[in-house]
Amino acid sequence: MFKKILYPTDFSDVSKKALEYIKSLEGTGSKQVIILHVVNDKRVEIMTQGVAWAGKDVATFLKEVQLDLENEARDKATSIESELAASGFDVKVRIESGRPHSRILEVEAEEGVSVIVIGSHGRSNLGEMLLGSVSEHVIRHARVPVLVIKRD
Repeated sequence: MFKKILYPTDFSDVSKKALEYIKSLEGTGSKQVIILHVVNDKRVEIMTQGVAWAGKDVATFLKEVQLDLENEARDKATSIESELAASGFDVKVRIESGRPHSRILEVEAEEGVSVIVIGSHGRSNLGEMLLGSVSEHVIRHARVPVLVIKRD
């Protein structure tokens, strides 16, 4: 039914919970999982503003931060990749930069996935929100079914 799964993750607790749901899909004919982590440009931009105010070289700092965030994400994704491969999935890891809600939808189209499995909230975890802004955007604009995993 869902042969190719897109798993956007920010490595939060709820995204780890989504991983458990993905593992349970292995016996339903699911073959491939694409692990996607998007390094949020907005987060990096906020960091660089502080550096500019401190009088440091912004371009060098930006490159270092971007590389550090990508390497950290790749390390975390590699662990998930091993876990999914051990469960019988063919796994592909994509570490991207940009706005998470946009990149998720772009990767959906590029990869031709059949379902997106995403956590209901990311790291921001604003308690008063019913649904995280990234999840909500993906649900509204995805071309394929979206399985949203709740925190509780």
